[in-house]
Amino acid sequence: MNMSFRKLEIFVGLALAILAFTVYLATLCPTVNFIDSGELATDVYTLGIPHPTGYSLFTLLGYIFSHLPLGLRVIYQLNLMAAVLCSGAVFVFFRLILFIMNDVAAKGEKERKTSELATKDAVLSRLLPASFATLVLCFSETYWSQALSIEVYSLHLLLVGLVLTLFIKAVYINLLPEGERKKISPDNRYWFAFAFVLGLSFTNHGTTILLAPAFLVTYFYLFGITSSRSWKSVVSLAVPFFLGLSALLYLPLRASQHPVMNWGDPETLEKFFWHVRGRQYTVWLFESWETAAKQFKYFVDTLGTKFAYVPLILAAIGCWNLFKTDRQLFGFTLLLFLGCIGYSINYDIHDIDSYFLLAYVTVALWTAFGVRVLLASARSSSSVAALGAGLLFACGYLVYHNIDEVSEHTTYVVEDYTRAVFQSTEPQSIVISYQWDYFVSASLYFQLVEKERPDLVIIDKELLRRTWYLQLLQQRFPEIIGKSTAELDAYVKELNKFEHDLPYNPNVIEYQYTNFIRSIIDRNIAHRHVYVTQEIEPRYTGNYQRIPSGLAFELSRDTAYHQVRMPELSLRVPPRSDPYVDGITSMFARACYNNAMYALRYGKREEAALFNAKALEIKPDLPEAAALGRQLQP
Repeated sequence: MNMSFRKLEIFVGLALAILAFTVYLATLCPTVNFIDSGELATDVYTLGIPHPTGYSLFTLLGYIFSHLPLGLRVIYQLNLMAAVLCSGAVFVFFRLILFIMNDVAAKGEKERKTSELATKDAVLSRLLPASFATLVLCFSETYWSQALSIEVYSLHLLLVGLVLTLFIKAVYINLLPEGERKKISPDNRYWFAFAFVLGLSFTNHGTTILLAPAFLVTYFYLFGITSSRSWKSVVSLAVPFFLGLSALLYLPLRASQHPVMNWGDPETLEKFFWHVRGRQYTVWLFESWETAAKQFKYFVDTLGTKFAYVPLILAAIGCWNLFKTDRQLFGFTLLLFLGCIGYSINYDIHDIDSYFLLAYVTVALWTAFGVRVLLASARSSSSVAALGAGLLFACGYLVYHNIDEVSEHTTYVVEDYTRAVFQSTEPQSIVISYQWDYFVSASLYFQLVEKERPDLVIIDKELLRRTWYLQLLQQRFPEIIGKSTAELDAYVKELNKFEHDLPYNPNVIEYQYTNFIRSIIDRNIAHRHVYVTQEIEPRYTGNYQRIPSGLAFELSRDTAYHQVRMPELSLRVPPRSDPYVDGITSMFARACYNNAMYALRYGKREEAALFNAKALEIKPDLPEAAALGRQLQP
């Protein structure tokens, strides 16, 4: 490759990355988002320990980025980091696709010349397919969404792109004749870099393992599984691999300092291994054939919408062309695709899309080969121009198709909801909740980073099923948990049996669990207001009356009527609709409905009617509010 083309390649790659970053910036989430956003922002800003598998490299990079003197709000700065990382991955994937098409796939000089003559333009024949495939990837729905708010998958995409690039270059260069190989690279440079970055990638996300089928099969197919040289080469990569993997040492070292965020407390060797292999999530892996069928159906049903359909036609053409012309490369890409799908469909979680990212990367790569097939069949400059115009239109339509579904620039709903819960409570209160995706995760950020309502003691009901969380609560709120020492000790004794795979009685654990939660309420309600959010089951709150208070219920010993506390609650609902947005609006509406039912119980029909009308204003299709509205009609 001559120097002028290399400069042009870098220029085009940077242009694509800048274009992607510009779009990402315009659609960036301005604040805390759903699910783990608040927790991760708190982890990286305070140098804490995130949820499994720990994401040590992401935490360290996030800490540095969040403390850059940019003058931005911390959460926005961390969302910006996601856009930067995904834009960097755009550049890497462009270079990767270009290298695969023009060095790996086009092995013979005759094939190169044929392709170039067919398009009348060597530069166009090289850059157009790679550019189109890169744009298809970076504006596909799932990839784009990773760039808009803090998530570990932004760094994962960058590292996967680097790992793929280094592996393919190492394999390709080692297959060249000896004389040509020395002109390109010193021996083993790419292999050592590959091993180091692979180790780093594992410290960020465990799904790096999905690359293994394609890597292992390709390596031993090309270099021999019985060859001693092949195995010696693998062993020689252990040092750079473990050097990259050493970033995991952050977890036990930081945990030993007992940070304010210390998920899993991976200070001991046992808890360290539990954490990095995601032990608590393995219960959702490989559960049943029904799970695999459900997730596979979801992948197939949504694949077209994520790519706006047209690129999938090109991907099918490109995949078939690879099968006919380059079985080795076809097998490698197919293993990337199937390895990702085969694992991910066996994970029974609702937010599964990000686990399919490697499959989406493979689809984008296939589209490049599809474009190359069309270019090779072009007979004139006008047909090439028409094809280019069609591809440009397809990219524009992809952005148009996905932008409303993906854009987060008006997503304030989690911040509004969290603040509304804050407003629903008195100072120095206890709030027991199981709303991780909507409230608990975000509350960590507002309390520990922005120092908003640090007086509140917020307890996640389901995390109470983990001993590390009990220890964290003892560390943060000793005056609250210390009053329930006897109940806590009895519960931990049983919970330890479960965590260490010892014989246990689930009924006894559940009894001690419920008893511990009730003791927190009983021992503190005389001195603090105690609230539960809507989803907390009555069995955990005993015989206490639930008094509606904004978006929560205040617990009370008596059964007398209490004036309903309903602060002015505002909710900026984004224009798009999805299960998370619908969930929050439903809870807002149900809070008003709960107030109406409480007022009606005490014969206050006018007050009940006002609250119920507010519920229907927020969510007109709320069935219970609609039924109550008919009941309250004069």
